[in-house]
Parts: sequence; structure tokens; C-alpha cells
Amino acid sequence: MANKRKNCKLIYEESILTIMIRILLLLFLLMGCKTNEVPVDQNGNGDKPNEENVYKNPIINRSLPDPTIIRAENGTFYLYATEDIRNTPIYKSDDLVNWEFAGTAFTNSTRPTFEPNGGLWAPDINYINGKYVLYYSMSVWGGEWTCGIGVATADNPEGPFTDHGKLFRSNEIGVQNSIDQFYIEENGKKYLFWGSFRGIYYIELSDDGLSVKPGAVKKQIAGTAYEGVYIYPRNGYYYMFASIGSCCKGLNSTYTTVVTRSNNLFGPYLDKMGRPMMENNHELLIQKNQSFVGTGHNSEIVQDDDGQDWILYHAVSVKKPDGRVLMLDKLQWQNNWPYVAGGTPSLSTEKPIFN
Repeated sequence: MANKRKNCKLIYEESILTIMIRILLLLFLLMGCKTNEVPVDQNGNGDKPNEENVYKNPIINRSLPDPTIIRAENGTFYLYATEDIRNTPIYKSDDLVNWEFAGTAFTNSTRPTFEPNGGLWAPDINYINGKYVLYYSMSVWGGEWTCGIGVATADNPEGPFTDHGKLFRSNEIGVQNSIDQFYIEENGKKYLFWGSFRGIYYIELSDDGLSVKPGAVKKQIAGTAYEGVYIYPRNGYYYMFASIGSCCKGLNSTYTTVVTRSNNLFGPYLDKMGRPMMENNHELLIQKNQSFVGTGHNSEIVQDDDGQDWILYHAVSVKKPDGRVLMLDKLQWQNNWPYVAGGTPSLSTEKPIFN
């Protein structure tokens, strides 16, 4: 009888132990599943947050190539683009996601004329000495020696802009395909960077930014693989963003956004392995995916009220391949190098934060 009671006790204790082990295994599995949950990412995967806090690309589903952006004193963002809408379109937004057409920088009677029958390409908007200063390229397809860069000013970001004519043409500055300009200041001096697949150059401008400084000499800073450069200072580095490949062949466009960095505004700009951009080395930043191709010619980088960086650029939509639509993605940083999640355009993701 004693042995029987002892055996029953052992069986009871073993049953309790088995149940406890099963409970622990179940808890472990539940914790593992929770750990593997994936939050929404730049490519729209995983759990979805409140749809009110999410935007979808493209943010403007019409052709707005080569965007440039500025935030006015009232906090409103103004965006300008190559004139697929004639006379340089202007859009405005309070949050980088919802945009309203605000008119054009020029009219048929005020538009620049230094390149007969030329289009207005790749604008670059700045605020200099109390004025909104719009640098622009003017060219016809194939006119690589007659194209050039001009400048216009306005008191208001919505214009009207007054054209001050050309800064220079390709055949005057001695740089073939002188388009795709970018303005930057450094140590109280003003500089213009420019170039399109014939080398990237820079030159010093006058104090008002409306002409080349007398006696200034151009210098080459990057190789022949690039156009549409933009330089972003951050944490002691200068990051040169640029585009490679073909911009304008619809679904066959190979445009891709790339980046290098330097310790100095004037270079040398290098990739992660220390190879120079002068020899056409770079890091890939935004490439095509199944929904968008021709991802390039980015705008200035914008920081939201939460300290997050955002980048606008154009792309060709696979669903609607006519033109180059406006895209927005979060720019993130790792080891002082920028990246976009997945290295391709997002389909949907959480909106920038503006209070």
C-alpha cells in the first residue's frame, strides 16, 4: 500500500513538472512570435499604423522632375521643378505630403530667353540677402554647347520672379553641358556647383549671388558619370548626392541616386572604400524596384520637427510611365553614411512630423 501511494505521488509530481515545462515552452514560443513582429517599414511591409499617419508614393502623381525645395519664414514649403508644366511650376505644402499648385515662377512674357526655344530645367531655389533666388538651367535637347545657367529673384516664394539673365553658357565657361546647378555658402562665400555627364565643376559667385565673381576660376570636383549634384553638410562631413544613368527613357530609364562624402566642401569626395568620385566611384542610395524606375535628381534634404531627414526626388511610375512623378522618402544614417530603407522607393510609410 505504501509503495502504491509512493508511485501515485511520483506520477503526480511528474505530471505537474510536464505541465510546467509545456507552459514555459508555450510562453517562449509566444515571446518569439512577438519579437518577430515587423513594424511598418519604408517599403510598406509589416503591421500598418493609423492610416492618417501614412502617405503613399508618389506624393504628387504628375510629372515634376528635378525638384528643389525651400521652407519659407512662415513654415510653408515651396517646391519648384523642371517645366513639364510650362514656366517652372511652384507647389506649396505644410507637411511635405499634401501639395497645392501655387502657380509658376515665370509667364510667357517674363520667362528667360537666352537660349532660343530652350526649356527651363532643374531649378535650384535659395534665400540670399533677403531675396528668393532661383537658379535655372536653359537648354534644348542636344544643345550641350549653347545651354547655360541663369538666375532670377523674387520677394515672395510664389513670385513673380524677375529674370537677371544668364550667369554663363557652356561655350563661355568652357564646360560642355553646363546645366544642373546647385548653390551653397561656405565661410561667407558663395559657390555654384554644376555639370551633367561632362564632369562636375564649381566656381565662386559674387556677393549677391547674381554673377560669377570677377577673376574666379572653375575647378572640377567629380567625374563624368554624374549630374544633378547636391551637397549636404552633416557631422563634419560633406555629402555629395548625384544621379547616374539615363533620366528620360520612360520604363527604360536607368537613373539612380548615389552619394559620396568628403571632409571638405571642395573634396576629394570618396566612396566607403576611399575611392575618388573623380574616377566615378560612389555608393548607391536609391535604385529602381517593381513599382518605380528612374529614381534620381533629388532635392535638398529637409528635417522634420522630430529630427528626421527627408529627401524628395523623381521617378517613373510603372503603372503610369508618362513623365516623372514626385517621390518622398525618409533618409536614415548609419556610421555617418545615408541610406533609404531597402535602397528603393517606399510604397507607403509614416508621414514626416510637423507640429
